[in-house]
Amino acid sequence: MFDKELVRKTEEFLKDRFDAGTYLSSHPEAKAYRLEHTYRVANIGRDIAAKEGFDETGMVIACLLHDVSYCEEFGENGWKEHGRASARIARLFLEELGLKEDLIEDICYGIAIHVDDEADFPGEKTPFALTVGDADNIDRFDVYRIHEGLACDGFLEKSYDEKLEYAEKRLERLNQLKSFPMGTETAGALWQERLSFYISFYEKLADQLKHSREITE
Repeated sequence: MFDKELVRKTEEFLKDRFDAGTYLSSHPEAKAYRLEHTYRVANIGRDIAAKEGFDETGMVIACLLHDVSYCEEFGENGWKEHGRASARIARLFLEELGLKEDLIEDICYGIAIHVDDEADFPGEKTPFALTVGDADNIDRFDVYRIHEGLACDGFLEKSYDEKLEYAEKRLERLNQLKSFPMGTETAGALWQERLSFYISFYEKLADQLKHSREITE
């Protein structure tokens, strides 16, 4: 049974931490992005959990808290460490929620390993734990991220040759990612679906560029 009250408390905790964060409070656009990303990851995680028979409430909570350490100032190696830092913050809150110990361990381990597959405490890479990182990675490949990537990389300011090279390099990388392992069959199917969408987009972009300079056969 999905516990809306526990999820509501988690949302409040997350937003309170983000509001109190020095960097995020002074960079509203970064806070908005991080919160939007977090909700997308939580919805992806819930979808996987529902289809795989996992604890949906626990998965949504895990995904909501996977980036909670963005409330803190990142020091040296801050990005690489943010999964482990988020797990430390999450653990205290999860204990206050009164969740079962085994679920807390699964949630915290999943959060800790979602960046670089490493935790700073013993745990098991269960399908549940792996789903936190899977959901995070799947969110990297959707419609919004295409727009964001092109904008951030200054695509419109590139020369014709640079644009074509950009599209072709993206296609090369996307085809390599097709073999990236996922923790569940459901996540694997979502991953392939998102990559196929991306590949189709960049194939069409490259093809359009090639038809922008000459009459082709």
